[in-house]
Amino acid sequence: MAERHVPIRNPRRLLEGICPEVAELLRDKHVAINTFRELRRLRPERQVEAAQLMVAMNRYTIGYARSLVAPTPEDLLTRPKKSKAQKGLSAEQIALMEEESAKLQRHFKLIEKDYGADHLDLVLAPGYVARLLANARVVGYLAQCHPEILAEFQKAREIQKAA
Repeated sequence: MAERHVPIRNPRRLLEGICPEVAELLRDKHVAINTFRELRRLRPERQVEAAQLMVAMNRYTIGYARSLVAPTPEDLLTRPKKSKAQKGLSAEQIALMEEESAKLQRHFKLIEKDYGADHLDLVLAPGYVARLLANARVVGYLAQCHPEILAEFQKAREIQKAA
């Protein structure tokens, strides 16, 4: 489902409830307006964690924001969750998501600490290039409009396969 882009009625209120660190992290990113609504549900320390994950994964969609908010423990939310289970999720599934989210966050922080953000980008890039080259439309476009980039992507993929 494509995200709708709506005009900002009151730009001053867009960042209301968003901590300054998050505003700075997302300043030059293309973030859906409703993503900020989801981030406002989080306490500042969890907002920062969520924004860091968004930047690391280069995903700023409302769906991704919801996937970060859903497993958030009660003490990191601005308002407690309603007793009603999340749409389509059982209490066990939510608990599993919380556990997996915590594991992912710990693992991500360890990787970032050990290798740094630049190295993390280099680790993630080959997977992205492989996904691009698996898409026939992308390959066709690159072959027609940017053959030099396509050649470099193919070389990078071959080097990755050899490693």
